[in-house]
Amino acid sequence: MASALFLGIDTGGTYTDAVLLDERYGIVAKAKSLTTRRDLAQGIAGAVDAVLAKASVEAAQIRLVSLSTTLATNALVEGQGGRAALIMIGFGPPDLSRGGLAEALGNDPVLFLPGGHDVHGNEMPLDMDALEEALPAIVGSVSSFAVAGYFATRNPAHEVRVRERVRALSSLPVTCSHELSSKLGGPRRALTTLLNARLVSILDRLVGACERFLASRAIAAPLMVVRGDGALIAASEARLRPIETILSGPAASLVGARFLTGLDAAVVSDIGGTTTDVAVLEDGRPKLAEEGAVVGGYRTMVEAVALRTYGLGGDSEVHIDERGLVARLTLGPRRVLPLSLAAVAHENDLLSLLDKQLRASHAGRHDGRFAIRTGIPQAAEQGLQPQERALFARIPDTPIPLNDLLSMNSQKVVLDRLVASALVHIIAITPSDALHVLGRQGQWCEPAARLGLELACRRKDGAGRQIAASPEALAAVIVDRVTRQSAEAVLAACLAEDGVEEIDPATSPAVDRALRRTVGISRLSLSLDRPLVGLGASAPVYYPAIADMLGAQAVIPADADVANAVGAVVGQVRASVTIVVTSPEEGHFLLAGAGETLVIAGEDQALQAARQRARAAAAAKAKLEGADDVLIALSEEADAADIEGTRRLVEARITATAAGRPRIARS
Repeated sequence: MASALFLGIDTGGTYTDAVLLDERYGIVAKAKSLTTRRDLAQGIAGAVDAVLAKASVEAAQIRLVSLSTTLATNALVEGQGGRAALIMIGFGPPDLSRGGLAEALGNDPVLFLPGGHDVHGNEMPLDMDALEEALPAIVGSVSSFAVAGYFATRNPAHEVRVRERVRALSSLPVTCSHELSSKLGGPRRALTTLLNARLVSILDRLVGACERFLASRAIAAPLMVVRGDGALIAASEARLRPIETILSGPAASLVGARFLTGLDAAVVSDIGGTTTDVAVLEDGRPKLAEEGAVVGGYRTMVEAVALRTYGLGGDSEVHIDERGLVARLTLGPRRVLPLSLAAVAHENDLLSLLDKQLRASHAGRHDGRFAIRTGIPQAAEQGLQPQERALFARIPDTPIPLNDLLSMNSQKVVLDRLVASALVHIIAITPSDALHVLGRQGQWCEPAARLGLELACRRKDGAGRQIAASPEALAAVIVDRVTRQSAEAVLAACLAEDGVEEIDPATSPAVDRALRRTVGISRLSLSLDRPLVGLGASAPVYYPAIADMLGAQAVIPADADVANAVGAVVGQVRASVTIVVTSPEEGHFLLAGAGETLVIAGEDQALQAARQRARAAAAAKAKLEGADDVLIALSEEADAADIEGTRRLVEARITATAAGRPRIARS
């Protein structure tokens, strides 16, 4: 009898990977295809069709499909996502200054409503008048809503009422904070909810594209998505809570790294097109962030791997600062479309434009840089301001030189907003172009990369010298910069894990001497206490040098280029539910969470009811999220006070965690 096949898919910013895993024999085949932002189904189809052809198997043999993605992570790192309205119930404007909420909100609208609850779930009157008055104007300028209520984790009634009213007056998605976290901390919960609302359309497009492809190939298997903690969740649930998929790709890569290397302890660094993600394996498991995942500078309430994400990858924007006597070069954090990749679809246009710029007698301010529409659905244009709409109308579906597009400095800011909205790509030189010039990559268009670097070489430093003598010389500088910034990123993550965050490897003279191995009377050195696992398609190019710089053993698995897709299919479903028991008055105990709030007489009776509710809710949640048979583990925390010699319960938190393998399709 043929064994079941599991299909793992990872949709990254540049490539979509596919892996077929046999439950008995391991990896059967792997394949890659370019991620197509215009229609994500094309990239998925390219990778999956290729992997099925390599394995010579029928699509009907697939019993489970699991998807990991860096799209949500990349969107937060690059400041992308839909425009969302935040509705705060029981909060006031001063609360925006807490938890980084004001910075995350930016220019998106916020509405404050009287209401909310206290710590025991007792309500303050909810006033919906302001919502009724403001909603018609807000609906036309946003793509989603986020609702956060004061102590909604104790009683979500007001969030539910507001959500239902918004849904009645619009067809836009609405996210409530109590659906995402049971933890206290209103502003950070509001921040998490806001980010979730912005990501809804991004993940909806991905899951929808995957579902359409699976249907077209008659693959009737359950579809799962990797969460940020490495666990799996049914795609239908991930659509509602896309914030849980931030760090999905990195979490999958950690699970994949453990599977591919068998290492119990390692530093894992995954370099992609947009980001480099660094995390630690300890005792064979990814370390989790106790305070919530940090992505794009925001600390969320999402349980995820303890990971540091840096805007550094193969498609990172190359910045050349020629104001000093010697030109300085830095990379990222924004991803741009490599010239060599853009030329795959627009070779004649792009080569002609680059050649024309190279033959011009005077260098243009934006030589080698172009703009092009990403081609995502027009619905994403909703909420554009007049200046943004006017500039967007001038950008075609083919590359347009920034020299022609930008006639004044203020338009650069407008263009950056269009890029942040994922409507426009900037095309420019990247580390991927440098590798093409050096002959270390060759999958795209080398002539476009060479012309781009040749244009950049014409720029002059403060001493009037060209910044590089040849495209090869500049490419070598760019590759060296990737190596150095990557080493700094890995070291920064390790120092943070050791609790030494005050040392910044990018600015520390001591670290600089150690990394450069500067010769002197005092010689400084550093090393890691465990192997450095390098993942990503370009890992074999960069990580031997990075590990050497850090005094570590380099481990680069044979399937390092598809570790995310591997991790996507070897994980488990894991669902947790927390029930909180408090004592508002002596002898009476309030049970909140996973259902209606109850008042129970007697501490023992309340705790037992909480355990029963937590177990039942966790099992039901795991089933909803795609698990088959589950095992349940219970943990308890209790805070009590001694009042005149008598113990008095302040708060108890009972958490049930249900875990199991995902359901698979029957033959």
